[in-house]
Amino acid sequence: MGFVADRFRRRAVVSALALSMAVPAAASAEPMRIAFGDIATIETLGLLIAMERAKEQGVEIEPTFLKSEDIAAQAVVSGQADIGIGGPYALLQKVKAPIRIFLQLSELQMYPVVNTEFYKTWADLDGQEIAVHSRGSGTEAIMQMMADKQGIEYSSIAYVPGAEVRTGALLQGNIKATIVDSSGKRILESEAPDRFAFLPLDGVEATDEAMFANTEYLAENPEDVSALVEAIVTTWREIAADPTVVARLRDQYNLLPDATPEMLADIEPYYSGMKDALPMNGGGEAAAKGDFAFYTASGALEGNAEDLKVEDFWDLSVLDGVLDKIGTQ
Repeated sequence: MGFVADRFRRRAVVSALALSMAVPAAASAEPMRIAFGDIATIETLGLLIAMERAKEQGVEIEPTFLKSEDIAAQAVVSGQADIGIGGPYALLQKVKAPIRIFLQLSELQMYPVVNTEFYKTWADLDGQEIAVHSRGSGTEAIMQMMADKQGIEYSSIAYVPGAEVRTGALLQGNIKATIVDSSGKRILESEAPDRFAFLPLDGVEATDEAMFANTEYLAENPEDVSALVEAIVTTWREIAADPTVVARLRDQYNLLPDATPEMLADIEPYYSGMKDALPMNGGGEAAAKGDFAFYTASGALEGNAEDLKVEDFWDLSVLDGVLDKIGTQ
C-alpha cells in the first residue's frame, strides 16, 4: 500500500505493464483510470472483484499495473491516472499535491522477519540492510519506526515490491531481513519453520493501502466514485463474513486466469488471514486520525498528530454518502 518521505532514499523502478479489461458501457464519457502500485496477484483479487461489480453498475474502468506505489501516485498527480492505490500522506503534506484519499482499503497486518542464520533480534539489524515494499510505504514506515524505538539504524533499505516476492527472496536466501504479510508468514512457517524468526512488533494500527484521487476527478465524477466505493465496501463485508467467497467470485468473473494451482490454493488461507484487516466502513475520519498518530511517530509525516486536519488529506463526501445508503457495521 506509498508516499514520498525526504529521509528515504529514492530507488524507483520505472518500467510498467499496462493491462486492460473488457468493460460495459460507461456511466461517464471517459473511463476511470486506476493505477495499481503492484502486479495483479491474489493480494489484489478482492479489489478486482469489487471493480467487476462496479463495472456491472456501468462504471468503465481502465486499470494499469505499475512497479511501485510512488509511480502510481505520480501518475495521479500528473493526470495520467484518476485514482491511485497506496498511502500518499507525505506527498500531500510536502508537495501539496491536488489529490485526496477517499477510502481505506486495508489496515496494516505485517510481520517483520529475519533469517536466523544471520539475525535473531532487532538489535542484530543495526548496520544491516533490510527490504520493504516500496519507498514511503507502510512497510517502510513500520520498519523505520521500530528502528527508532530500538535505537538502531539500517545500513540501507532495498525496495522489493510484493509480499510474495519478498517471501520467495527470503526462502532463496537473496534477502535476510524484511517484512511480509500473513500469507508470507504462513508460507515461511510451513516451508522453513526453523530458519526464520518473526520479530516482536508493538501494536500498530494504521492504513496499509488506501484509494486516492485527483480532486478535480472526485468533484466531476461523484456517481462513478460512489459506485466503486459501494462495490468495495460491500465486497469487503462479504469476504469478512465468508472468505471462501473469493475463490467462487474469481471463477465467476474469470479473474487471474493464469494463476497457478499453488496460487489458487492460497486464496482461502490468504483472505481468512486478511479479513480482520479489511475495514467494514471504509476507514474515514477515525482511520485518518489513526494514520496521523502512526505516521508522525514513524517520521513519515511532520508535526503533531493532533494538529493535522482530516480535510487536508481526505475527502469524506463520497464515503459518507455511501454509508448513508448501505449503513455501517
